[in-house]
Amino acid sequence: MSQMPHPPPILIDADKLAFYESLAEGLETRFPDLAERFLEELSRAEIRPAGNLPADVVDLGRQVTYVDETTGREQTVTLVRPEEADITSGRAAVNTPVGIALLGLRKGASFNWQARDGRDHQLKILSVS
Repeated sequence: MSQMPHPPPILIDADKLAFYESLAEGLETRFPDLAERFLEELSRAEIRPAGNLPADVVDLGRQVTYVDETTGREQTVTLVRPEEADITSGRAAVNTPVGIALLGLRKGASFNWQARDGRDHQLKILSVS
């Protein structure tokens, strides 16, 4: 994935940090680059006390709408555990490239994201609920 010179800050709920770390470690064998990216994101996160994550932060179970500023296309997904994922129903797993990119961001944050086809996109968080 591409990175902006100064990636936007991310916030993580302390109660979920160990779960996210175990998901990242589970990716190491089959998807080492993705695992590394996930662990990098977690290492730079501001860890918030359990239950004190602001409502406008992307987290498990929250719905996020973002726009691809490159194409103008808007998409809404709910961030879920891997076993609950179904992208055709708008449920994106937290341990996928887009899930990792969205996790912990606040409404208004912009970031670069590289799609599986290698194309770079500029995404912006429009809403979190």
